[in-house]
Amino acid sequence: MRLNITHKTTYSYDRPVHYALLQLRMTPRSAAGQKVLNWSTTLEGATSQVTYDDHFRNVTELIEMDAGSSAVSITCQGEVEVENLNGVIGMGTGLAPLWLFLQQTPATVPGPTIRKIAQQVKKATEASQLDGMHQLSGAIADAVTYRTGMTLSTTPAEDAASEGQGVCQDHAQIMIAAARHLGLPARYVSGYLLMDEVVDQEASHAWAEVWIEGLGWVGFDVSNAVCPDDRYVRVALGRDYGEAAPVHGLRQGNATEELCVSLQVQQ
Repeated sequence: MRLNITHKTTYSYDRPVHYALLQLRMTPRSAAGQKVLNWSTTLEGATSQVTYDDHFRNVTELIEMDAGSSAVSITCQGEVEVENLNGVIGMGTGLAPLWLFLQQTPATVPGPTIRKIAQQVKKATEASQLDGMHQLSGAIADAVTYRTGMTLSTTPAEDAASEGQGVCQDHAQIMIAAARHLGLPARYVSGYLLMDEVVDQEASHAWAEVWIEGLGWVGFDVSNAVCPDDRYVRVALGRDYGEAAPVHGLRQGNATEELCVSLQVQQ
């Protein structure tokens, strides 16, 4: 399936900004199950400084906001050919060792709620890692209702789990925390999803990948109760949201910021 993606992110401020630096991870790369046919990033109110691959092989771009600007817009657009691999990415070609994805981060430290969820599938995971992770995905979906506006990008997995509600980012980080607690390497993936009968979306998507012996990396989208197929485009990965977020930034001054995101994913 060929997907056409247009993703525009605009930061507006109530006064000119003296200095701001943004780190972008918004460029997909050709990999297992996907081929990037074309991709471009257009900036307004900012200038690109350098582009490089980070330690997870994410295409990373640093941009500096033009001095005196009161808004910056980032528009990414392109086409990606995607193949249905039933979520199985395989062994991968990354530089990071598997043990790195066993390490919890502050965002994924499991508390009593996540440990309880993990305990429910411990025996199943010992018998079959793949079956155990499918059961874990279902257990998380049952325990944590998908509801927008209840968590922030900085909300730790345990907090979302104990509250029993969150969005795809929270589902992914809870899955990662629980899988690591069970001894399986796991990582966070940010990307895009072609939604049924929905063109205009409010945000990009996120899911988890877990290392399964004999298969390699396998994706699990807890929010949609599926393994990623040819509707999904992988953009960036990391140990948690913070390492795979589309945009990170810092700025000087006390200007009030407003964020506007426009996203279209079409076949």
